[in-house]
Amino acid sequence: MTEVASKNSISTELTVQEAELYDRQIRLWGLESQKRIRTARILICGINGLGAEISKNIILAGVKSVTFLDHNVVSEGDRCSQFLAPVTALGDNRAEASLARAQALNPMVELNADKDVLTEKPDNFFTAYDVVIVIGAPRREMIRINNACRMKGVKFFGTDVWGMFGYSFADLQEHQFIEDVFKHKVVSKENDKIKTELVGVPTKKTLLFPPLQDVFEFDCRKREYLKTIKRKGFALMMFMILHRFREEHQRDPCYKKATEDRAILLQYRDDLAPGIIPDSAFTHVFSQISPVAAIVGGVVGQEVIKSVSQKEAPHHNLFFFDPERGDGYIETIGI
Repeated sequence: MTEVASKNSISTELTVQEAELYDRQIRLWGLESQKRIRTARILICGINGLGAEISKNIILAGVKSVTFLDHNVVSEGDRCSQFLAPVTALGDNRAEASLARAQALNPMVELNADKDVLTEKPDNFFTAYDVVIVIGAPRREMIRINNACRMKGVKFFGTDVWGMFGYSFADLQEHQFIEDVFKHKVVSKENDKIKTELVGVPTKKTLLFPPLQDVFEFDCRKREYLKTIKRKGFALMMFMILHRFREEHQRDPCYKKATEDRAILLQYRDDLAPGIIPDSAFTHVFSQISPVAAIVGGVVGQEVIKSVSQKEAPHHNLFFFDPERGDGYIETIGI
């Protein structure tokens, strides 16, 4: 059986139990959207605190299956935000340790654990899924996986949290969706007075997404972009700096080396954008802090469900949670 045939052979019909469980969602975004969600196969690479939050949201929505890919073991640092792995699982594989609690969220979703190393997976491994989500990988690896997904039309999300800072990137390629466009509709005419009401008209739309490589190649020092910093913030520059640290040091900034690592980050800041990002921005970029993982994980989960259900406009194409501003916002880069 070919890959395409195996995907198309999945039944789109909901069982009675599924219809009852997802009743609220069906009323919210419609039966056809829930059927699309019902067939989606999701791969989540990196089951840290952010991965746990994303998994929770996707599993509760009622997708076909979710595979956890993670070769790491449960560590003391996971206790800050990784709620799927119990305290007793310290030292166990993180993907396997997260299965039981994840399955309890929704027994109707197929769950699998893969203990292999992400960098050792061939390109064709990722094409068996409808959506691939990569967390905690170096820049080069994320670009490789994104390019492999683009070759086969697989939707790709890259996301991460460093302390109080987080982001998500979406590459949905050529994405079609239905969005309600509100228009005034005449409901009555009386004594030359016209009464109208706003009515949502389902409208088909299309968006084109660039690859992740285009984002990393974007020059933050362009005069046109620098003019937007006061209004938008400097989160994109933080994104570039933190990924540079990971790429060059093969790890993330560590609280155990806070002084040393912060000095490196400030040097990267001065190389990229001297005088723009304050020193304070690099104070809390260590480990994954639970509230930020919840915020970014909620956004990613929502965007994945929107992408597979083809309902409502997706974020196009970067979301940032910026602790300096205290809010989240969208950047459109590489388009």
